[in-house]
Amino acid sequence: MRDLSSDTITEAVISTMRDTQDSRLAEIMESLVRHVHAFVREVDLTEEEWARGVDFLTRTGQMCTQTRQEFILLSDVLGVTMLVDALSNRRPVEATQNSVLGPFFRDDRPQQPYAADISGGLPGTPLFFEGRVVDRDGAPVASAAVDVWHSDAEGHYDVDVPGRVDPAMRALFLTDETGHFGFRSIRPSSYPIPGDGPVGEIMGATGRSLMRPAHVHLLIEAPGFQRVTTMLFPSDDPYLDADPVFGVKESLVASYDSYAADSGPRRGSTDQPYTVLRHTFVLEPLPAD
Repeated sequence: MRDLSSDTITEAVISTMRDTQDSRLAEIMESLVRHVHAFVREVDLTEEEWARGVDFLTRTGQMCTQTRQEFILLSDVLGVTMLVDALSNRRPVEATQNSVLGPFFRDDRPQQPYAADISGGLPGTPLFFEGRVVDRDGAPVASAAVDVWHSDAEGHYDVDVPGRVDPAMRALFLTDETGHFGFRSIRPSSYPIPGDGPVGEIMGATGRSLMRPAHVHLLIEAPGFQRVTTMLFPSDDPYLDADPVFGVKESLVASYDSYAADSGPRRGSTDQPYTVLRHTFVLEPLPAD
């Protein structure tokens, strides 16, 4: 392996990994080397550009903490997260589609009963969520575990609300025998992804918006069914067609129905204008062994 050239170095690198015992690792590493080398050749990468790229990746790693993962954010804005999700979660059109998990899911959320108020007392337009979980035949799925989390009216999750210690706008619910679950909260708002790090630099340099459309996150699990990680977007959100993490799917765009204070299905439940969100989630069975 002496006197390697731009034409011979790729095969030389791959040959050094011929003793890899894990066949899947060998496949991935060979493909990675071929694609990275092809990219460098295609754009005729300069030494200065390579150094800038190394610096970018270094700063991306340095930005990562226990509460922030800049590399996942980079994966999100490059569409890699949604591509992996799409390849891993191929489902028929009648089943509820997956979307990105996002960085704000927490295991330490309280379990709440049907119709509980999970707003934590935060200000905002009241939101009444009415959900149902069924199988492909429309039969109810009882005792399904439904995780819910979302932002507040300013686009902040509870972990970002100054002075907030207790969980808010997040909870775990179990469906009843008819497959229903429900809760009261506040209507979420659109919000920007973090723009103060290396990913923000990329977004600014390429003229892309940081704004995510508003959404409610849900993670649904039930024995015998594939887990669903999804979200519901309001149909009137101005950022639906510019989601920086590519999480919007047409089947996940829902009607967030607005009502005056003394009208509609929740008359008497609040003295403010409010929103009702109704949705049925269809689970796909686990593949047969």
